Amino acid sequence: MASSHTLKTYQAFLFDLDGTLISSTAAAERVWTRWAERHGLDVARFIPTIHGVRAPDTIRRQNLPDIDLAEEAAWVERGEIEDVDGVVPIPGALDFLKRLPPDRWAVVTSASVPLARARMGAAGVEPPAVMVTAERVDRGKPDPSGYLLAAQTLGVDIKDCLVFEDAEAGITAGEAAGADVVVITAAWTHPLETPHPTLADYAQARLEVEADGALGFSIET
Repeated sequence: MASSHTLKTYQAFLFDLDGTLISSTAAAERVWTRWAERHGLDVARFIPTIHGVRAPDTIRRQNLPDIDLAEEAAWVERGEIEDVDGVVPIPGALDFLKRLPPDRWAVVTSASVPLARARMGAAGVEPPAVMVTAERVDRGKPDPSGYLLAAQTLGVDIKDCLVFEDAEAGITAGEAAGADVVVITAAWTHPLETPHPTLADYAQARLEVEADGALGFSIET
């Protein structure tokens, strides 16, 4: 019989998108592999660093000489918008989201609005009322700005939020914001060690929506 950790109650859930609500890893890695090959990078070393980070920030970190950052980021974004083959929801994610009050959750993603909407459409995820995308923050993950903005927009204290993440940059952002963090492992191709609770997928997630809209959450084991 499944057992469950004690329910903890939150005022809102803040979700990363790629690797957390949807599986887009293969599509993203296909595009970034082509980009890395164009610039002579070591693909095997480079690819694990792309996840959870805004495209311009990823490109900037390579310190490539004589490139147009905006042009390179646009090239990657076009490729990712066009390539949604195999982009699907994380198992159980759609049902989990449908059970949430619409004013109690948000998406905080390093993707741009066009890319986020393209991938959500491919996976059948209905965009929430509150989405914090790459364009809305001056500093992307691992900076906590996105999660802090989402909590503020929802009108809740970040300390009363649970962040759902899958990548190191996003986990660090959630920690720095001051929220609790749970890590989704369903789409991992590059596993990492984390002290946070992990979910293989949303079948393990126990959710109770209280009369006042508060969200009780625990993980079945």
